[in-house]
Amino acid sequence: MKVVILAGGYGTRISEESHLRPKPMIEIGEMPILWHIMKYYSCFDMNEFIICCGHKGYMIKEYFADYFLRRSDVTFDFVNGGKMHVHANVSEPWKVTLVDTGADTQTGGRIKRVRSYVGDERFMLTYGDGLSNVNLKELLAVHERGQSVLTLTGIQPGGRFGVLDINERDGSIVGFQEKAKKDGGWINGGFMVAEAALFDYIENDRSVLERKPMERLSAEHKLDVYKHHGFWQCMDTTRDRFALESLWESQEAKWKIWED
Repeated sequence: MKVVILAGGYGTRISEESHLRPKPMIEIGEMPILWHIMKYYSCFDMNEFIICCGHKGYMIKEYFADYFLRRSDVTFDFVNGGKMHVHANVSEPWKVTLVDTGADTQTGGRIKRVRSYVGDERFMLTYGDGLSNVNLKELLAVHERGQSVLTLTGIQPGGRFGVLDINERDGSIVGFQEKAKKDGGWINGGFMVAEAALFDYIENDRSVLERKPMERLSAEHKLDVYKHHGFWQCMDTTRDRFALESLWESQEAKWKIWED
């Protein structure tokens, strides 16, 4: 299954670093948070990624172009024509498509722009700035049972984000309020599953996924939620980054389920 990652925003709330590089390239344990997200999906045998680039997207392209050089020992033989030999090649089972979706395109618009790369199949969708230990197999099972166009992972971080109004009888989402404040409410934590029909709910580059498309889906009872009670942390601020770095350094990073 393909995984679409939204990695093109400006990251204004962590501008101390995002003015230098894309937010998904900010490092946790000397590796970009984007890499951590991809490693996590890879643990569930999801290895085909479509990355929606925007702000300083060329830096993401350069990172993957030089991936072998960054992760392996290399010999440059200047005596014999400047040949390069990569030792102990560290490779991932990944196919990565990097798409320039525009610097100012909104979240929905970015998704719309990668339609030709996704095709008419179901796909995973997430943001390039959040880490979790969400069970992706359970998420997919909930999505399949609900037969919705889009299933979100709902988490409860407190009253800092928009809230989901959930029908407790069948688990469907009956309302969505972006950026409202309500302590204890469920919010969209990313880690979503979508049908190709989602593209039809998005109008253009100005479409914000979390507004009209989700509002329309919820009104049509085509938006479901998988409730996640485990670890989740976004990297909105420098303080968030330090918290994630601390977890990694103390070997308490709950999203790290792969072997070194």
